[in-house]
Amino acid sequence: MAPMKATLLGAALAACVLPATGQAADACGVSDWPLWQNFTQHFIQPDGRVLDASTPQLHSSSEGQSYGMFFALVANDRNNFDRLWAWARNNLAGSDIGNNLPGWWWGKDDKGQWRLLDTNSASDADLWFAYALFEAARLWKDDSYAKEATLLLDNIKAREVADLPGLGKMLLPGAQGFAKPDHFWHLNPSYLPVPVLRRMALADPQGPWNEIAKATATLMKNGSHNGYIADWVGYRGTGPGTGLFVVDPVKGELGSYDAIRTYLWAGITPTSEPLAKPILDSLYGMSQGVATQGTPPEKVQVKSNTSTGDGPYGFSAALLPYLKARQQPWLVEQQRARVDSLMAQSFSPAAVQQRQPPYYDVVLSLFALGYMDEHYRFLADGKLQPLWETSCARAAKP
Repeated sequence: MAPMKATLLGAALAACVLPATGQAADACGVSDWPLWQNFTQHFIQPDGRVLDASTPQLHSSSEGQSYGMFFALVANDRNNFDRLWAWARNNLAGSDIGNNLPGWWWGKDDKGQWRLLDTNSASDADLWFAYALFEAARLWKDDSYAKEATLLLDNIKAREVADLPGLGKMLLPGAQGFAKPDHFWHLNPSYLPVPVLRRMALADPQGPWNEIAKATATLMKNGSHNGYIADWVGYRGTGPGTGLFVVDPVKGELGSYDAIRTYLWAGITPTSEPLAKPILDSLYGMSQGVATQGTPPEKVQVKSNTSTGDGPYGFSAALLPYLKARQQPWLVEQQRARVDSLMAQSFSPAAVQQRQPPYYDVVLSLFALGYMDEHYRFLADGKLQPLWETSCARAAKP
């Protein structure tokens, strides 16, 4: 799939006749973003549920719903945004977002009943929900989204944030099971996109979000090995005000399907962000691995610095902004060609007749290709700058 930015910009300019307000968003219509249209066709059910058909549970997750809302906002697709949020709120949070964090896993149980299968929360999805709602309120000029985002953010702050000795405030991966009584915490580096944390700080200036962003950079520096980050990293308190990062005793030193997002977030963080360069500098290993192997490794034992397997095309997609930020255009070109070829195969009529396109590869590609093809950018304060907003504003000028 070749970059579409020139065509998209022309279409957006032709469609937009009003300033970038809520009315202008209506005038612009849904962006001409083929990958988003493919996602809506193959993954979003009529009731607003994002279906991942790769498991026996035919499951949906808070991650999928929150990612879908972000992409819908980037695409100026308010209809799908509202359907995705309504389904998540009603089915994952019991229709009470003020008191309930969304449960992370919903699907068909072993008795054939459709229900919430795991009520524990996933804090990355919760952050993306709040982010999408805050930015929807700003871009579409509707404060009702911000009211729900504030309820959600207060709940995240109360239930998913801990103060770690020697590190400070940190986002835990969920409300339950990640803080142990022996002063040990399980952390997930891929749950911590810095632009999203900066946007939370804008909405809640007295909150812990900037402190969490700073701790995230410390995690990348001191929790990585050989320039790689693991899916999970442990943190052990060693005294009243001291602690250290350790290999997670449950998940080990594996970096794979979770960790790949950490490189993606590093790549889409704006260069104006003070933490962008330190984080990129800490994560040098993956670019070396791709240069050596020709493809992203599927699995890396980060401490022993060994890798196995070729990652799927979503891994190559996820690394495009990261490789661009690390100023390695030859690797960008190589991995983009791989993504375009394998993605086209996964969406071919013959492949789709056999199975749903690979959910995780597609959502990683939406984040990465959306960024590379300039459908969106993050500003220094974490605000979203979608293509449709900027092009509408330019079209409105005399």
